[in-house]
Amino acid sequence: MKNLFFHRLIQIIKNVYICYAMLYNLGLIAFYAFATVAAIQILYYLIFFSRVAFYRRTFENDIDPDTECSVIICAKDEELNLQKNLPAVLQQRYHGKKKPAYEVIVVNDNSEDDTKYYLRSIEPGYPHYRHIEIKQAAKFIPGKKFPLSMGIRSAKHENILLTDADCKPSSTYWLSLMSQGFTEGKEIVLGYSPYEKKPGLLNKVIRYETYFSALQYLSFALSGITYMGVGRNLAYKRELFNRHKGFTAHHHIASGDDDLFVNAAANRHNVSVVINKQAFTYSEPKTTWRKWYQQKTRHMSTGKHYRFSHKLLLGLFSLTHFLFYPLFIGCMFYEPLQIYTLSIFGLKFLLQSVISFMAMRKLDEADLFKFSWFMDFFMLIYYLILTPALMFKSKNRW
Repeated sequence: MKNLFFHRLIQIIKNVYICYAMLYNLGLIAFYAFATVAAIQILYYLIFFSRVAFYRRTFENDIDPDTECSVIICAKDEELNLQKNLPAVLQQRYHGKKKPAYEVIVVNDNSEDDTKYYLRSIEPGYPHYRHIEIKQAAKFIPGKKFPLSMGIRSAKHENILLTDADCKPSSTYWLSLMSQGFTEGKEIVLGYSPYEKKPGLLNKVIRYETYFSALQYLSFALSGITYMGVGRNLAYKRELFNRHKGFTAHHHIASGDDDLFVNAAANRHNVSVVINKQAFTYSEPKTTWRKWYQQKTRHMSTGKHYRFSHKLLLGLFSLTHFLFYPLFIGCMFYEPLQIYTLSIFGLKFLLQSVISFMAMRKLDEADLFKFSWFMDFFMLIYYLILTPALMFKSKNRW
């Protein structure tokens, strides 16, 4: 009996030791994983996102235009938005010696409201404005790629500036500032288009997600790795559009008239970025979670068509962003390395806070900074809910 007792006691001690060793090893694995994830995140902030935070390029407001420009807006049942926003586009300070150095083309895409009557009514007051009416939908070309192509084809000028009917320029210098991006052989100009500030959590989430997306695509572009642009504030050369045969490569996809075209046409040398508060275009945000979810799933569904290198860079950042907080929480239960875990977290917290604050100021989103860490944690939910959109087809509508 005595030998049996000691045998069982030794077996229990062995099992406890094995469990402790397993937990110790799991703790070490979790810590090293956390340290790796944090290091990758820190590198993204230092190498990429700091470029927006410390963006220094300056632009002149009121200058004589070097080249003429065509502004193109596609509209489908947008009468109210056009009444609200189109005058700000038509009254830009971009004039030659005797007349405006730009034209505004509104493409009315089979609207069923009174859009066409409004567009006709304002034509006499603006000699640099005209509109195109499309009365028949293009088969097998969903979204706004066909009307946009029609607008570009009818444009008189080489420089094409795009925005939407629900967008309003932040100043009368929007066109002048964006046009200054066409220097030194640049063929694509990326701008920023935030959403208007409203009360409520949904508005803060929408604005933060928009800022966070812009932080990525603008900083990557400044690094010579351009993977997308946003059609609410985007410019490119008509010759570039023709050279790439327009939207032919992805005409069957409802979205992508902006990001997929830029993804295919951009290279390390032909893209410039304009970050100036007077060069933004503001949009009305969605008012319900459901509408915002539908909008984001439609936009995210084009990401699977990006170049492999772009998907790899974006996927690595998203994955490490998603893993950072769960690994941090897990490592805090591992007492031997708690101080190192807190030190790594503190380093990332400090670096991310400084860069985020500077970037938010550049993009006129400074009021979001006090919510930034909550929003950063909230992005875990965002990834869980919206990532499946990358694996399914988007609906063919706009």
